[in-house]
Amino acid sequence: MPRWMWKSFPELTLDELYALLALRQEVFVVEQRSIYQDVDGLDAESLHLLAYEDADGAPYLAGYLRILPPGLKFPGASSLGRVVTSPRARRRGLGRELVERGLARLDAHFPAADIRISAQHYLQRFYEDFGFHAEGDVYDEDGIPHIEMVRQAARR
Repeated sequence: MPRWMWKSFPELTLDELYALLALRQEVFVVEQRSIYQDVDGLDAESLHLLAYEDADGAPYLAGYLRILPPGLKFPGASSLGRVVTSPRARRRGLGRELVERGLARLDAHFPAADIRISAQHYLQRFYEDFGFHAEGDVYDEDGIPHIEMVRQAARR
């Protein structure tokens, strides 16, 4: 059972920051073989959701995402991103719960704002289950096919 924590950037401990950056690098850079600048200047203004689990008596970061206020990444829209689960925590619904919690937080704090994401194309149906619809064509982002998706405020 994960232990869930919402933290602003200044609230993150050094260990938590290290763990989330390491997990993002493990999955997005190494596993997905996408060489890109993960530290993009948006973390300081984002809110971070961390899901810790225990394995062999020690806690590890099992899942993570960040939410961005309206206008930070997309004009007039809030966003969520860097949605990631540890390889050892997959196939148990943790990714779905991460997104549910992230969307609930965005809906509560920014109810009038659309939510816009840049989703990996293979996850389009996953995000459609949460009320997102694709906008535009598939494009390459850091060597991985992506598609922009929107969840409109009026439809929530």
